[in-house]
Amino acid sequence: MFTSLNSLQVILGTIIGIYKPSMVTWLETDLFTLGLGFLMLSMGLTLTFEDFRRCLRNPWTVGIGFLAQYIIKPMLGFLIAMTLKLSAPLATGLILVSCCPGGQASNVATYISKGNVALSVLMTTCSTIGAIIMTPLLTKLLAGQLVPVDAAGLAISTFQVVLVPTIIGVLANEFFPKFTSKIVTVTPLIGVILTTLLCASPIGQVAEVLKSQGAQLILPVAFLHAAAFFLGYLVSKISFGESTSRTISIECGMQSSALGFLLAQKHFTNPLVAVPSAVSVVCMALGGSALAVYWRNQPIPVDDKDDFKE
Repeated sequence: MFTSLNSLQVILGTIIGIYKPSMVTWLETDLFTLGLGFLMLSMGLTLTFEDFRRCLRNPWTVGIGFLAQYIIKPMLGFLIAMTLKLSAPLATGLILVSCCPGGQASNVATYISKGNVALSVLMTTCSTIGAIIMTPLLTKLLAGQLVPVDAAGLAISTFQVVLVPTIIGVLANEFFPKFTSKIVTVTPLIGVILTTLLCASPIGQVAEVLKSQGAQLILPVAFLHAAAFFLGYLVSKISFGESTSRTISIECGMQSSALGFLLAQKHFTNPLVAVPSAVSVVCMALGGSALAVYWRNQPIPVDDKDDFKE
């Protein structure tokens, strides 16, 4: 029950971050990195080699989801930044967060929306592993004209924070299943608490900017997520059934904003680059939760197409 109330906790964390930032800003770069690494580790602990074999059995379904995340979302981020004529640091931040992999919150939202949770986990895993190449490459291509982008630094940080903990988790689950079966009973609870802190801390660290320029910043980020949810669903419905389309839509619209914030802090000198990721944390949680609740009340057709091979 505590885990399913994650969105309410994010809202509470946001309010605290804006009005009492000192309560959450202690989670700075090093601790933030450890927290995000633990989330990736906890995801790895739920995976086995068989999950990756399932990806190979579903290349079309997983592949479309992967392309939706790394084509639709980054292009949306770039077009919105250019259309609204955002300043270089804010445009770069919006593009960076649009190039980040799927977040774990999407798995919960998929479950609530009656989507395919197994597919959601596989898509999050694939986009997470792909992030080591796709996030720095796309950020360099789309934002390199605005500010200097250290693509190698972004790749190394993504490898350290995302890929290494995930691989450790997968190996631990594969070779020490009895040990990991005991751990995974508490990791969701710890993960929810950490997620709330990883959402609240970025808000707290940019609280003054949000108070002075909040409306200007919220609009492009909110539109990015709304458009990604819509286009992800629209593209999916061309080939897939309702359950799979809901899953791809949520994966396309919800990404690891916390990773975007960390990369912005570590690899860009202008602090404004991190602001869109901080705003994205809240927009993603609220938008994803609202969509999931709406879909929860919309039945899946009895004859819905099964696009996923177990």
